[in-house]
Amino acid sequence: MARMTFADLAARAQARPAVANQPIIRVGMSTCGIAAGADPVFAALNAAVKDRSLDWRVRRTGCAGMCSMEPLVEVTLPGQPAVMFGGVTPEFATQIVVDCAAGKPLPAENRVPGLAELARVAGDPVPAAGEDAPRQYRIVMRNCGVIDPEEIDEYIDRGGYQALGKVLSSMTPEQVIGELKTAGLRGRGGAGFPAWLKWNLTRESKGDEHIIVCNGDEGDPGAYMDRSVLEGDPHAVLEGMIIGGFVIGATTGFFYIRAEYPLAIQRIEKAIRQAKAAGLLGKNILGTEFSFTVEVRLGAGAFVCGEETALIASLEGQRGTPRPRPPYPSVKGLWGQPTMINNVESLANLSQIVARGGEWFSTIGVGRSTGTKVFAVTGKVKNAGLVEIPMGMTLREVVEGICGGTSSGGPIKAVQTGGPSGGLIPATELDTPITYEHLQKLGSYMGSGGMMVMDESDDLVELSRFYLGFCVDESCGKCAPCRIGGTQMLRLLDRIADGKGTTADVATIKRLARAMQRASLCGLGQGAPSPILSALRYFESEFADRLVPEAN
Repeated sequence: MARMTFADLAARAQARPAVANQPIIRVGMSTCGIAAGADPVFAALNAAVKDRSLDWRVRRTGCAGMCSMEPLVEVTLPGQPAVMFGGVTPEFATQIVVDCAAGKPLPAENRVPGLAELARVAGDPVPAAGEDAPRQYRIVMRNCGVIDPEEIDEYIDRGGYQALGKVLSSMTPEQVIGELKTAGLRGRGGAGFPAWLKWNLTRESKGDEHIIVCNGDEGDPGAYMDRSVLEGDPHAVLEGMIIGGFVIGATTGFFYIRAEYPLAIQRIEKAIRQAKAAGLLGKNILGTEFSFTVEVRLGAGAFVCGEETALIASLEGQRGTPRPRPPYPSVKGLWGQPTMINNVESLANLSQIVARGGEWFSTIGVGRSTGTKVFAVTGKVKNAGLVEIPMGMTLREVVEGICGGTSSGGPIKAVQTGGPSGGLIPATELDTPITYEHLQKLGSYMGSGGMMVMDESDDLVELSRFYLGFCVDESCGKCAPCRIGGTQMLRLLDRIADGKGTTADVATIKRLARAMQRASLCGLGQGAPSPILSALRYFESEFADRLVPEAN
């Protein structure tokens, strides 16, 4: 692809992709689809089209979010709405081509709701409260399941890199930060820190150079939002990084992605090569004086490296352990230089905020929780997968409305948000709006976006033991409150789970939990007690039933 100019971007903005006059078949080929068998389905479709010398297009796409229905195949015939099929086999895929080639209607079996039925996208009206469908509103996932993530042209045809062109041609760094402030975007990695404040602090900090890092070290059990976005729309994250680099005065950026995400790494690296070839990355981007390069670094799968300072240590080639703050990374980060760290979802929002304006983004959501949030809904739920919803939607609307309730058909017992650092929310609180503030009041938090559903068959004592055990295993061991407190809490919880605990053990767990929350060095230790504390808060009877009866 030839190097692009501002004129080229403007021309692409005015042009509209031609309506295809031949059938287009899209196959979901992110990790979830491939694991379910998308590769042989893709091969069968290509073979069937080639064998019949048909002028049809068979395309790969990223994750559409309907992970429990994979492999997914979407068929668009000229002049007709797209039709989505779930649970597709190679044989069924071949039959689709055979029927279409013979002029027969598309098969009636295996049809599932398509993207247009499930979600609105950025630019459409936001779903109104109580509206039946669609309930989802996609900003971060606007291209996932729609474009081929390995083709930069498809991203550009959907408005990609227009925001970068706008920033470099007509905006100052201060104006971009102003739009972020108006938007009210808060960090989507879990802490919810105002993005504009972090950007402004990094920009104003003194150093020999400034650096931006994309945190793709997603380690919560059952959470895979960042992986799916990197796999399904890598250019959106890359564009956000380039804009961020311009704003803070950086010339270098790093993707820090865990090595267990090979497909995400592959697609990000390909996106970087394509952007360089197009003049959207590298020296003199779009003919301006701004130059910016990006490198990919792999994490070894340590959960603690999701914490900013531990991530920085890992990037520097050291053992991934956190350090006390302040100074914060925005002042003194990677190699002692001002470093801005944003997670995947935060950066994927950037281009739309710049293109549509911060005021537009601020009208979505509730109060200080603006915009949308992507959740990975897993556990005992009928339709497991990814959902992107406007902030303020209730837990019930997500779990029962979008995801169809429990897989068993029985009542919901609890929902866990925030992963190992979050908390259990009982069924009585399912009408709680999903905002940073509302979840904190319940003893949980937003986290990166994991949401695990439990029914009446789940043992919450065992669940608490699992999460605490995970945090003990993943503790770096640097600080005593986490290293010793977590181990002692787990020992006491083991006793209770085995029916040998006492009320004194419960009291000791609560005391240790408070000490860990106050004295641990980083978020891992501070958040590790949250699942057990929330379980004791709402389901103490389950613990009491395991205790040794006290002597009279």
